[in-house]
Formats: sequence, structure tokens, C-alpha cells
Amino acid sequence: MIRPLLLSALLVSPAFAQGGALAQETGPATLSIELNALEQTGDACRLVFVARNGLAQDIAGLVIEAVAFDAAGGVARIALFDFAQLPAGVPRVRQFDLPQIPCDSIGSLLVNGVQSCEGPAACAAALTFSSRTDVELLG
Repeated sequence: MIRPLLLSALLVSPAFAQGGALAQETGPATLSIELNALEQTGDACRLVFVARNGLAQDIAGLVIEAVAFDAAGGVARIALFDFAQLPAGVPRVRQFDLPQIPCDSIGSLLVNGVQSCEGPAACAAALTFSSRTDVELLG
């Protein structure tokens, strides 16, 4: 009788160990904004973002205030970016144009604040920022 119990404990243990490891690897839910690309369109710089809502609920609307700095660190533009609806678990691509700004003159972008976040109470606190470009996105 001891052997079957020991055998079943050994067979079950890896599943529990793996489940525990998976639980440790899973971090807090985030609402991530990634600066994915910059495209020159005429006299404007088009900023392309990928937003991923990793929260359990949809976001009905997200508006952030962003500041574009030039290469020397001076403020080039302050703008509001309306990301609109962001469904849970579904990535969304959003584009915003900064008129009369060449893309190669942008040194960094700062998310200066969240104008509104219509969703879970912790939606603004769950925001994370990253960049795939040479332009750093700060939050």
C-alpha cells in the first residue's frame, strides 16, 4: 500500500512543480504600449504603436499625453494620443501623425500622463511602455 501511494506521489509531483513554476513566471497583468515604427509621411512623422491589453477586462478608451523631444532634449511637440477601445487579449495597432516634425529629429517620447483610461480601476497603473525603434519611449 505504501508503494502505490509513493508512486502516485512521484507521478503527480512534476505536475505540481511545473504548475508552481508557471505560476511564478506569470507576472501581473499589464496594458502595454509599444512604439513599433516611425514613418515619414510628407512633412509629418507617423508614430505606429502596438497596444496589448493583458487585463481581464476591455478598455473602453485610453488617451495619453505624450511629449516628443528633439535629439538635443528640447520639447518638440506635446500631443494627446487617443488609443480608443482596447479589447482584452487582442493586440491593436494605432497610428498618430506629428505634423511638421521629421522622424529623424525625434530623440525620445515621454508619456507625460494618462488623460483618461476607461476600464478597470487599475488600468492606468497597469501601463507599461517599450520601443522597437531607436526612439526611446519613456513612461
